[in-house]
Amino acid sequence: MSVPGFATALQDRTNDLLDRCTRCGACFDICPMTGPAGIADAPAGATVGGVLGLLSGGATTPAAERWAATCSGSGTCIPACPEGINPRFMLSLAKLALARRADDETRRARGHAAFRAMSRGVQVLSRIQMGPQELARFSRDEAEGPAPEVVFYTGCNLLKTPHIGLLCFDILERMGVDYKVMGGPGDCCGVLQFRTGDLEGSERIADRTAARFGRFKASRVLSWCPTCQVQMSENLLPGRWNQEVDGTRYEMEAFVAFLDRHMDRLRLHLVHPVQKRVGLHEHPGIAGVGAAAERILRAVPGLEFVDLAQPKVGWMCNTLQPLPQYKADIHQALLEAAAAAGVTTLAGVYHACHREICSHQRDWPFEVVNFLELVGESMGISHEDHFKRLKMLQDVDAIVADVADLVALHGLNGAEVRTVVMEALLSEQPLALRGPASREPSPSSHGDQR
Repeated sequence: MSVPGFATALQDRTNDLLDRCTRCGACFDICPMTGPAGIADAPAGATVGGVLGLLSGGATTPAAERWAATCSGSGTCIPACPEGINPRFMLSLAKLALARRADDETRRARGHAAFRAMSRGVQVLSRIQMGPQELARFSRDEAEGPAPEVVFYTGCNLLKTPHIGLLCFDILERMGVDYKVMGGPGDCCGVLQFRTGDLEGSERIADRTAARFGRFKASRVLSWCPTCQVQMSENLLPGRWNQEVDGTRYEMEAFVAFLDRHMDRLRLHLVHPVQKRVGLHEHPGIAGVGAAAERILRAVPGLEFVDLAQPKVGWMCNTLQPLPQYKADIHQALLEAAAAAGVTTLAGVYHACHREICSHQRDWPFEVVNFLELVGESMGISHEDHFKRLKMLQDVDAIVADVADLVALHGLNGAEVRTVVMEALLSEQPLALRGPASREPSPSSHGDQR
């Protein structure tokens, strides 16, 4: 039995959604994005009806299109639906319908351009931060020998902040977890093509990755990236991969949730006190991850956890990109809350958030880290955050000079390195830094939204 086609499976799921949705509006009423999007006063039922119109090819409304375009994937709507529908998936389908208004050639070209830009950014930024030995740790393992306990799936853009991935590997090894690694652009989840409406390209890329997961015969795939988690487990696999037939017997689980679930194994290695006052920047899109990160931090000896009481929206900061001023305001409020709370450390969970916020360490009286750096500190594990160090230089010439040895070692093109530094490192700054060295956000920031 073959795997059903992606477009066919999506249409079947769309038809089911259209049959079951009662247009009660509960998902719209609870959505945290309607206010920032300027549609909070729109009638809930009619707006949901407009979304269904997008899915069925019928009539829609401006508010429905705006709602779909600004959905950040927070997931607060999912438990609110009395019919058991996943409204986040409904809005993903609506975004897809908007993207598919373009012709086939345009959709393919946009998907290809987004993938090419992402791949170039990953290749260059990873290599100007790591030597060959560290870089090799991110290479895809071969699916041979006994099944590992887990497959660790880096996704693509984690390699832009490699210290986070290296910490993940070291923590798993210290806990005695047998794991294999997959990731990088060659193991993409296909989300960039999905967002541009290129279903054929998305299916081809994601199916190849899903099949590779299965070859390891591990029961669990640990995802780092929440975008990959949603794309694979919410958009791609449901309704398509029959585990009784194709052998893909695995579940996807967020890495942070896995650590929390194995707290008994992790806690044994949290032995060094970390005398820091820590606030956490979190997102609710992958259910339970924020609470898991908090529990892990509270288990670190000596660490004082501070609840910054900030809004929790999206699954990473870059899902707020359709509302750039709102995102800048969110970042400003977060930094101000951290300063007012007197924290020594502002810790984030995800890689994309870290890329956007880390350089603010230059201007505020606290460090900005990924929370795994604190876990690693308690375990006696550390990896330098070269991304933050380079970004805080805020000068392309200084950065290029700093990484010249690695550029030569990897045989990179100097002009391409300079372009990537500008487009994929310095320009990813939603909230401008303070002082004369700050730079305004670039219109091209977050082009791949990963």
